[in-house]
Amino acid sequence: MANKPRTPMPISVRAKQFLPFDAVKGLREALKKKESVPEARHELSEELALELNEKMQKIQKGVNVTVTYYYIDTYIQLTGTVMQFDPVFRTLEVDETVIDIDDILDLMLEDE
Repeated sequence: MANKPRTPMPISVRAKQFLPFDAVKGLREALKKKESVPEARHELSEELALELNEKMQKIQKGVNVTVTYYYIDTYIQLTGTVMQFDPVFRTLEVDETVIDIDDILDLMLEDE
C-alpha cells in the first residue's frame, strides 16, 4: 500500500492550534483582578459628612441619583433611580444595587 502525499494544512486551521487556551474558565479575569492595586478608603471630613447628610434628607423613591461608593477595594460611581432608602438598616437601593450608607462617598441628586 502506497502512502498518499499529505496535503498541507490550511493556514486558517493551523492558526487555531496556537490560540490561547483557558483550562480554568475565568482564570485570566481572576488573575487580572488580583494584580490590581486596591484603592484606599477615604474618611469623610465633618463638613463633607454634613453635606452628605443634607443630601440624604432629600432622597425619595423614584429620584435619579449619582452615587459614589466604596465596594471591596475601589470606588464605583453609579447613576440610577432610587428604589428604596432605609435609614433604619442604613441602606440605599439604586436600581438593583443595595449600598451601605457608610460606604457612600458622594451623592448627587438629579436636580443639582
